[in-house]
Amino acid sequence: MTLHKEFLKEHINKAGILIEALPYIQDFRGKCILVKVGGSAMEDVELLDALLRDVVLLEAVGINPVVVHGGGKAISNAMANSGIEPRFVSGQRYTDPDTMRIVEETLVNEVNPNLVSLVHSHGGRAKGIHGAEVFISKKMKANCEDSEDADLGLVGEVVKCQTEEIKKLTDQEIIPILSPVSIEENSHTVLNTNADIAASSLAAAMHVDKLVYISDVLGVLRDPEDDATLINTIKCSEVKGLSEEGIITGGMLPKLNSAIHAIESGVGKVHMIDGRIPHSLLLEIFTKTGIGTEIVPS
Repeated sequence: MTLHKEFLKEHINKAGILIEALPYIQDFRGKCILVKVGGSAMEDVELLDALLRDVVLLEAVGINPVVVHGGGKAISNAMANSGIEPRFVSGQRYTDPDTMRIVEETLVNEVNPNLVSLVHSHGGRAKGIHGAEVFISKKMKANCEDSEDADLGLVGEVVKCQTEEIKKLTDQEIIPILSPVSIEENSHTVLNTNADIAASSLAAAMHVDKLVYISDVLGVLRDPEDDATLINTIKCSEVKGLSEEGIITGGMLPKLNSAIHAIESGVGKVHMIDGRIPHSLLLEIFTKTGIGTEIVPS
């Protein structure tokens, strides 16, 4: 009898989890959530599988997910195998034609099809999209005083997004999965593009309800050595002050700035969550407190 009670308790708890998710499912049904995948979630087979299963679940309950992925270590490994040494200008990677060839080959023909295949393995429908079909860009310059060193090579800054194909796919309940490359507006040259910026630009162009950044940090921490100092909610107007306090530093600052840009362009909320936590996407969207940091309008 005790075993039976424990069995029932376990299953009642599972039902409780579904009930907790119900109002969020109802609220987001028919709406678009853009997920940018990066960090360890791209490298760990089990984490990536769990994440793509989450994405399939979102679509199954009537939400329209769109995925933009990074390259992870795949690009670095491909460059090393080709004997190409990375070059940096003012701390930013320089992309020459040989590097661009490897970047495009890796992102479009290796990483992207793998994500599409994982979605299919969980019963979902997805289509891989070459980023150059969506992201229109201009060449990006490095932030440095010496104009001779300002050139980053074949690196693009997104200026416009062509969203028609994305919307057609989501209307057909197909999950678009985009690689972060773009095409230069005038020359039609394919350019390497920062995945965070590409995701933010697309989210802004589509006015999605949520933009979710998945990386290797819990979110914004007041003390980077103490996970208990996670800041659950940040208003756009608070970002500057947190930066001046030294709380937002390094690679987190451009992420926050891109989040502000997205929100000012009509995105509902931006979330930053830890992809090292299995099913972090569902935990952030379908629970009351979430597990990361959300950035909201002021």
